[in-house]
Amino acid sequence: MLACTAAYLRVGCPSPDGRWPPVALRGNDASMISLALIGPKEALATYGYLAVFAFVGIESLGVPFPGETMLLTAAIYAGTTGNLSIALVIAAAVAGAIVGDNAGFGIGYWGGYRLLVRYGKHLRLDQAKLKVGRYLFIRHGGKVVFFGRFVSILRTYAAFLAGTNRMPWGRFLVFNAAGGILWATLYGLGAYYLGHEIERVGKPVGIAIAVAAVIVVVAALIFVRRSESRLEAEAERVFPGPLEGFPGGRPL
Repeated sequence: MLACTAAYLRVGCPSPDGRWPPVALRGNDASMISLALIGPKEALATYGYLAVFAFVGIESLGVPFPGETMLLTAAIYAGTTGNLSIALVIAAAVAGAIVGDNAGFGIGYWGGYRLLVRYGKHLRLDQAKLKVGRYLFIRHGGKVVFFGRFVSILRTYAAFLAGTNRMPWGRFLVFNAAGGILWATLYGLGAYYLGHEIERVGKPVGIAIAVAAVIVVVAALIFVRRSESRLEAEAERVFPGPLEGFPGGRPL
């Protein structure tokens, strides 16, 4: 998107007869645009390990993107052709997961939290509820980050939510790296050895994981709702006084 915008801005102004000059893309712009527009197979054929890193990283950043599909595609390709090293495919996926998740964490930490401070009241998210969210992420954030790597929606947004709830970065990094390594290794080796059979095996497994995740999320919401007063009291004990950005609290 940034490359598209940059290229557009370099077009200039239309001529007096209303014609626009042709766009002359620079090398980096063309690479970024083509990577964003083509599918996993085409991107893999053109960019190899970089495509694995980019697709997984973009998905982990918080953008719905076929990162897992790219990992499976690259692993199957490595297993059937031998033109890619499965070790390097897994390493690229791990690197993309860690880099993308940490970028998403930073966006949530510095941007998402500021938005909640400024506009949370319009969503009925007052300071007490923000403290509950932070308290729950201190206690259970590691599980969300680690297991979220294996659930499609959580894989995209877990890092952003962890940052928004100000989960300690060191703790986030440990669980993020552990989840990314295990996810890339299991899925990468599974696709490498099973080939296209991974699609048949993986579909029911993915559905089961998604259903289990929904059940856990619903149960958690019910628990939080029923225990709201107690959780607010515990959160206030852990985070006494105003939070950052609120009147009386430390400035952001």
